[in-house]
Amino acid sequence: MSERFTLPTVVDRPRGSPPVASVSWYGLMGLVGFGFGLLSDRRPFGDELFVHPLVLFFILVGLMLLALRVLLARPVPEVISDRALLAGCAVGVIMFLAGNFIAARVLLAG
Repeated sequence: MSERFTLPTVVDRPRGSPPVASVSWYGLMGLVGFGFGLLSDRRPFGDELFVHPLVLFFILVGLMLLALRVLLARPVPEVISDRALLAGCAVGVIMFLAGNFIAARVLLAG
């Protein structure tokens, strides 16, 4: 009887992220981006670059992704795919600009 010893194979992570994680990611990025966009015209934290609401938005996103990494004890791309992370950032920027437009043109014009 000869048994062959085989090394365990590395299991690739799934291509797509779970639907709940993706929908939550897109929703939160859009909502928070829009909120920061509404605040951006007033510049509540000052006029310097590092306190601009768009920079603060992405600092907050980075901190939340680090917190997600620590809480789940696994890499974030296993939970939310790389493409979903980039698309969520794009959604956040687009909603930031939409909120900024509404704050500057609609709310302040009236």
